[in-house]
Amino acid sequence: MSDTTEVPEDECLAVWCAGDDWCAVTCAMDVIGKKWHPVIIHRLLRRDELRFNELSDEVDGITNKMLSQSLDDLEEKELVDRTIVSEKPVAVEYSLTERGRSLERVIDSLEQWGKTHLQPPESEVESA
Repeated sequence: MSDTTEVPEDECLAVWCAGDDWCAVTCAMDVIGKKWHPVIIHRLLRRDELRFNELSDEVDGITNKMLSQSLDDLEEKELVDRTIVSEKPVAVEYSLTERGRSLERVIDSLEQWGKTHLQPPESEVESA
């Protein structure tokens, strides 16, 4: 399953790559491979826009500091948009950019792989 959509070179992200040979997988993982990035992207794909506290509730186990750092990184990498919706009290909504939404098939594939090859913890199996 390959994506044949060509992105103009001036719209591509500049990325770090290890070694002399450019590797698309290495570079892609540098962009989305941090622990919480795929989970945040997954939640935003499912809910379109979320405020910080809503996103914190959706991403089990993440600290507010880590969520803030992850969102800043995803925004810097042009995967997430940050919109201030009110000044007092300050309210911010996060949503995916077009580039972020383009990861939907990747995230869906990860989800399907997890459902196929991983078992939920015993406590979740018993309560189901």
